[in-house]
Amino acid sequence: MPSKPELLTDPFLQLPTQTSVQVVWFTEFAGDRHTVAYGSDLQQVEIAQTQKLSRTREDARSKVLPPVQQVVDRPIWRHEATIGGLSPGVRLPYQVTSVREDGESASSLVFTLAAQPTPGMPLKILLTSDHQLKPMVTANLQKVVETVGQVDAVFFAGDLVNVADRASEWFDDSRGGAFFPALQGRANYQLEPSGIRYVGGELIQHAPLFATVGNHEVMGRFSSETSLDEQFYDAVPRSLAQEQYDYNHSHINPDNSLEVEQSWLKNQSFNIDTYEEILTLPRSLEGGEKYYAVTFGDICLVVLYITCIWRTPSLNEDARGKYRERDRDLDQPGNWGYGQLIFEPIAKNSLQYTWLAQELQSQAFQQAKYKIVMFHHPPHSLGENIEPAYTNPVPVIERNLQGDITAIRYEYPKRDDYIIRDVVPLLEEAGVQFVFYGHSHLWNRFMSPTGMHFLESSNVGNSYGAYVGDLKRHVPRDYQEDYAATGNPNGLPPVVPTIAPLTDARGNPLPYIASNELTAFSIFDTASGMVSSYRFDTRQPESAVVKFDEFLLNRGDGR
Repeated sequence: MPSKPELLTDPFLQLPTQTSVQVVWFTEFAGDRHTVAYGSDLQQVEIAQTQKLSRTREDARSKVLPPVQQVVDRPIWRHEATIGGLSPGVRLPYQVTSVREDGESASSLVFTLAAQPTPGMPLKILLTSDHQLKPMVTANLQKVVETVGQVDAVFFAGDLVNVADRASEWFDDSRGGAFFPALQGRANYQLEPSGIRYVGGELIQHAPLFATVGNHEVMGRFSSETSLDEQFYDAVPRSLAQEQYDYNHSHINPDNSLEVEQSWLKNQSFNIDTYEEILTLPRSLEGGEKYYAVTFGDICLVVLYITCIWRTPSLNEDARGKYRERDRDLDQPGNWGYGQLIFEPIAKNSLQYTWLAQELQSQAFQQAKYKIVMFHHPPHSLGENIEPAYTNPVPVIERNLQGDITAIRYEYPKRDDYIIRDVVPLLEEAGVQFVFYGHSHLWNRFMSPTGMHFLESSNVGNSYGAYVGDLKRHVPRDYQEDYAATGNPNGLPPVVPTIAPLTDARGNPLPYIASNELTAFSIFDTASGMVSSYRFDTRQPESAVVKFDEFLLNRGDGR
């Protein structure tokens, strides 16, 4: 007898409008009927549309039971219903039900939904990033709910999982801390060595999630054989795939199908298909879900696609890294990594930059009380990933007298940092009050001379350190460019937390949190205009959550 069906996730909310919101959930069966019941007595019903995810797989490194030994497809179905006719400020109960092909059904618990909030409504927004199934995430999210209660939205600055096509990282990693369980209070993660278990927080069943693409949402060249980790790291420039396609297009695509061409180019370079299939986000005409703007209450949130592939900073001969190619690959261009590849142009006059410049002049942005910009890569940071400059790598190829390649290294001219040179001045001029980002796995913040705030609140699940004092970044010393081993290479000094900073051995206040025991989260309260940051010691479950910093966003509407 077949077992009783189960939902793979609780439902979660996406894309609220003034009169509607999307309800989304997942199952491991296609089913015959998937519905959302809603209203005071759950008397209204909407039928969901179902789509099978196209790239979700597992491999030998997946934490699934029973284990798999090679790359295998994992069939997962996504269900989405539009709940319309909503009134601003009115929260309604809802419940989803999926009916399997044999007639057996599974239902969620009852949660609440709401339309897009109107200006003036007080909101609490969770600012988070870089979960990646890291150890402290479930504790972090559990303490969010225990500290501030139900939030009204989650702004997620990228790196939702580690490997986007690995299904278990989104849904049911056997360690208990997958993406959806953690954000839905259904996790069961045991922290070592304490043995303390945390369940995450019931958040996105009630609050919409707005996300940006981090480097971990991007998959590289597709393969049915190599591990998912290898595919993740094997991204190469789209221009290289285009060259290969143009040379072989008569064999690859004899019918000149645009769909075939686009699919081939993605499979031979990089893609964010799974990320885009899992989430329903606002869209721009130019960038789709990759970059967009949305009004949410008093906030105009502008989301950018600013991220690049992570490559090792190592200079060892076997490093396919940021700064060099492996010695054994010098005569094999097919194995080159091409340095710290930027996935989407953002330099001045690029399509995304032009869209941004226009969006910052829009009526919705200009009239918003709070003007916030979110992306993944840091403009200012004490972390490792702020170096090298955010610019296209410049290859330097060395040859011997016979013309053979003896070394390939990559330089990143600081003067050409696209974020600092092009984006930040545009944001300053437009009156952006707050830039939120992640990537380096620590908490630190900065403020420009004009009063624009920068917050990196990514010490959620783990940290790789703050590079100050004796802790040095792994940067080359003998290259043409001067790479910063410590501090913020882009000039602004870090701001010391205003309430309860951590201190060093001499009692001096520290302008950062970079810890694998203390987890940090931030909340933006639109009623007060305050961004507050909290920390929690995961080793002591009964200890208090400590508010350690806060700063105020000035009004952005000129009044």
